[in-house]
Amino acid sequence: MRKLLFVLSGMGLLGGALVAYLSGIVQPPLPPAFAPPTNPYRNGIYAEGILESDQPSGENINVYPEVAGTVKQILVAEGQAVKKGAPILLIDDSIQRATVEQLQSQSQAAFTLLQELKAQPRKEILDVNEAQVMAAQATLKTAQDELDKQQAAYDLNRKSVSKDALDSARNAVLTAKTNLDVAVKQRDLTKAGAWIYDINNQDKTYNAAYRSYLSASALLSKYSLHAPADGRVLAVNTIPGSYVSPQGAYDTYTQGMDPVLVLGTSQVRLNVRCYVDEILVPRLPDPPRMKAQMSIRGSNVKIALQYVRIQPFVSPKIELSDERMERVDVRVLPIIFRFEGAKYVNIYPGELVDVYIGE
Repeated sequence: MRKLLFVLSGMGLLGGALVAYLSGIVQPPLPPAFAPPTNPYRNGIYAEGILESDQPSGENINVYPEVAGTVKQILVAEGQAVKKGAPILLIDDSIQRATVEQLQSQSQAAFTLLQELKAQPRKEILDVNEAQVMAAQATLKTAQDELDKQQAAYDLNRKSVSKDALDSARNAVLTAKTNLDVAVKQRDLTKAGAWIYDINNQDKTYNAAYRSYLSASALLSKYSLHAPADGRVLAVNTIPGSYVSPQGAYDTYTQGMDPVLVLGTSQVRLNVRCYVDEILVPRLPDPPRMKAQMSIRGSNVKIALQYVRIQPFVSPKIELSDERMERVDVRVLPIIFRFEGAKYVNIYPGELVDVYIGE
């Protein structure tokens, strides 16, 4: 038993000595995953930059619908190249489409009535009026003949025809003449066609109905979003069934409103928007002599940049933090550079990069 205790004690001493030895070994430091950015210029100034698509002005293309509604179908995917005018998103247009069809029917009805007025007189109606004139003429001739007979008889023998009968015959002739006059005027009115004021009024009614139809059709076209330019889909911030409006799509994570889609140009060429602190603005070289170098964070890649333009408006440094309610005292001047993006590591619009500007 004592021998076993001595053996175990010796093994414990050896183990402790081994652990103490191993613990005392100093491991060499690991090399850094990437070298920190360095200033390649003698008097270069530092600026923080953000990658964006190559645009002649502004940043990426933020697509907002002009009407509100439920997303029916998304016709593109993130990363897909699109051509100008290609449909990219559909909003449910069932109500607006029914409104367009109703206004179109009203416009067509107003146009048909206008054509009807312009086509007057209708031959069939004019024939009826002519027949009425002929019937009135025949009635007048019959009444006149009857009056002539009774007048002749009365002139021969006043007792053969009563005075009342003779007066009735004369009244019948006057009534027949009046009826003939009415029939002739009715025929002439029909022959003259529609009144010009009725035609003009109906023409304006048709124009108003047609313009309402065109307006509704134009609004209907807004339910289909099309690509405003050639480019690539950078982000789709909604799904079918979600509600969108001219303010954009609701983001459940940020609880804010985002563009429905974000489009950019091809990633072969990208821009870098640098934000230069206003304190460093006096040290900026003249644009013709301005050079810049960009370091991609997380890599040793350094890329020479080509000067594009200065956005001559100093604004609060709010774009990179997205903290809209914070109090910002730093103001920055945006400067845009360009580079060929496909030749280097995987980079995408929206990345933050380190930029040194010199001459």
